[in-house]
Amino acid sequence: MLFNAQYLFTGGLLAAHHTEITTAVAALLVGIVVGITGMGGGALMTPALIFLGVGHVSSIVTADLTAAAIYKSGGAAVHWRDGSPNLRLAALLIFSSVPMAFLGPHIVRWINPHGNLDAFLAGCIGIASLLAATTYALRLYAGLRRRAGGPHRCCGECIIQPLPTILIGALGGLLVGVTSVGSGSLIMITLLMLYPALPAVQLVGTDLLQAVPLVLSAAISNILVNGLDLSIAIPLTLGSVPGCMIGAKIAPRMRASYVRRGIVVVLTMSGLALLEKAGWVRLGTGDDYSHPKTIVLIGLLMLCLAPVVSTLVRRSHERSVFARRTIGPLETLNGKGRSTVVSEIGQ
Repeated sequence: MLFNAQYLFTGGLLAAHHTEITTAVAALLVGIVVGITGMGGGALMTPALIFLGVGHVSSIVTADLTAAAIYKSGGAAVHWRDGSPNLRLAALLIFSSVPMAFLGPHIVRWINPHGNLDAFLAGCIGIASLLAATTYALRLYAGLRRRAGGPHRCCGECIIQPLPTILIGALGGLLVGVTSVGSGSLIMITLLMLYPALPAVQLVGTDLLQAVPLVLSAAISNILVNGLDLSIAIPLTLGSVPGCMIGAKIAPRMRASYVRRGIVVVLTMSGLALLEKAGWVRLGTGDDYSHPKTIVLIGLLMLCLAPVVSTLVRRSHERSVFARRTIGPLETLNGKGRSTVVSEIGQ
């Protein structure tokens, strides 16, 4: 009897240590990707931990938000010291995102008081993952335009639009409070599209500055509602911080665009898998809710089509740039010719 008790106790310790090691390794790998691409880690970290089965979905969301509140504070402090954030824009985002992030977990409990909380959160995270994949694709499209010689973002004065900014903050805050996804991907890309005149350093600094109180508010609210599992939060923090540092070191030696293409595929596949796990979509026939072959096929098709789409977009913009550079001087020359003819007739 005593031997069995010792065996069960030892097995429990080994299982606990295995979960913590798995969480730390996953955080390290995701942190490296974040350091290379500069994009938010919540969109990758939360689905990864769900599929690894390290804990309940609500515990994973809370731990991810807690870790993000810690490591995002350092980046925001650096940008604050350098004076790069747009303070008015950050204030509008904080004004709308912080209360909505705090309300997020309470709204989930109100909508789904007695249902399967993990399934509901998995479906919400699946939708957030697909939205994040879309924003990553938009980021890739903007990069293709820039490399193809398309029109660059102007560097003039950035005119703040209060109402759209408040709406972006409110929707982004609600999404972060519920899923932990969106503070570094959805909000940042939306700001990029709304404020094309905002310099890149101000865009990153503003996003980091508003993300700290946003993520902190969401973390506190989730801790109050769901509690905090330190066996997930501590390894998550210990793995993500050095991962970001390693990624930042190797970023100059890698093509971040290739990594972002892979992220789009992974987020799409994980989003579909989470939606199917929650029972919100069906990707095949039969009683089994999981159809991994269909999801893998979609991922392979995306990987095959990505280079083709990239080539088509780049060639399209190269032709448009060539046309502008060719037609412009011809129009100027034709205008001079007409003026010369008119002057000769007048004489």
